[in-house]
Amino acid sequence: MKKLTTRNPHNLIVLDMAGTTVADGGLVEQAFSAAAGRLGVEPGSADHAEKLDYVRATMGESKISVFRHLFGDEDRAQQANTAFEVAYGELVDGGRIAPIPGAREAIERLRGEGRTVVLSTGFARTTQDAILAALGWQDLVALTLCPADAGGRGRPYPDMVLAAFLRTGAVDGVQQTVVAGDTSYDMLSGVRSGAGIVAGVLTGAHDKDQLTRHGATHVLGSVAELPDLIARAEA
Repeated sequence: MKKLTTRNPHNLIVLDMAGTTVADGGLVEQAFSAAAGRLGVEPGSADHAEKLDYVRATMGESKISVFRHLFGDEDRAQQANTAFEVAYGELVDGGRIAPIPGAREAIERLRGEGRTVVLSTGFARTTQDAILAALGWQDLVALTLCPADAGGRGRPYPDMVLAAFLRTGAVDGVQQTVVAGDTSYDMLSGVRSGAGIVAGVLTGAHDKDQLTRHGATHVLGSVAELPDLIARAEA
């Protein structure tokens, strides 16, 4: 494999999944509604609407953190998280997800250039594995990370990006890392990690203004544009 010859190669690429590399067609909201119903939140009620608004506003955050906020005590939060995982997994198994157009090709190009690509998510490991299996992506990247793999804190903390940095040893410094995602939480995570490129994409939850306000160094139409962005940055 040809080695990169640039003075400051961005050799570690940490990509979000849902909304960035994976299109799930609003399954998070559907799975949340199923989980909330199992905990006695009446569909169509003001309580349900308020909780759903919070779920929308915190897209990209660790799901267990979201449920801790919504349901208060740890036992109910864990019940909600388990119900969410089951509901989301059933939707995934039903063929309700697909790659973002050009995502796999972008990942393969980045790997072909000698870069290390990591997929990260705010979902639990079981949910992440279900998505990877449904897409046939189990061997697509060098490493996949969920919050539990990085001490339990998900985004907006930088822990998963830093875990990727430590586990792969792909770069000499965090500034050679690229982070890409579709939410403000992805942007905050990237900025707090010290990544040199923090790219927002417009295929998911948040718009250009939200991504920029939370630290995006670049905003792209989709992750398919990321390899060219990196190439320009290194030119």
